[in-house]
Amino acid sequence: MPPPAPTPVVSPPIAGVPADALRPPTWASLFTRRRTRAVLLLLAAVLALGSWDAWRWQQARASNARIEADRPDPGLAGDPAQWPPPQRFTHARQLAAAGELEAALKLYRPLQGDSPLGQRARYNVAHLLLLQAEEVRAGPQPGQALPLIELAKEIYRELLRLDPGDWDARYNLERAQRLLPDPPDEEDSPGEPPQQSERAATTMRGVSPGLP
Repeated sequence: MPPPAPTPVVSPPIAGVPADALRPPTWASLFTRRRTRAVLLLLAAVLALGSWDAWRWQQARASNARIEADRPDPGLAGDPAQWPPPQRFTHARQLAAAGELEAALKLYRPLQGDSPLGQRARYNVAHLLLLQAEEVRAGPQPGQALPLIELAKEIYRELLRLDPGDWDARYNLERAQRLLPDPPDEEDSPGEPPQQSERAATTMRGVSPGLP
């Protein structure tokens, strides 16, 4: 006669705990939990990235406002030549306004180029060279102003090659030619300057907000 089958041992229920809670988790429940955790982590990452972008946007907006108002960035220190280009441009304008033309030229020259900021830097370099030339012409050695005027004229020509409709550069080139006329075979025909262009000879160009 075979021995009787063993009787399964059933744990008594625990008070206050549902019977389903004592069952081992199934693969479906584990997958659901992992998916929920992954979704939560993804949402946290998206929120963190959004906060970072908002902070960067706010910093850029504040920087643009300072540039537009020609105010220095309070977070910048050290050698201005190592600052970002827009801040160097702004500082150069401040130096020029304070009469420190050579220091302003030192900051402007590395910024010169074909980009919008580079073209503004070129224009301002030529403007400062003309100011220096006028100061030298009024001094005891006026002949030393000639290379300054020639260099300013060449910069204005470069700007006009990039943008033939740049009437400020065209007017200032004509003004520089009155200070130092070109030989007849090299003289340009800058054309008639627009109305109110007299202001172009006495002001420098700024930098538009939002630039790198």
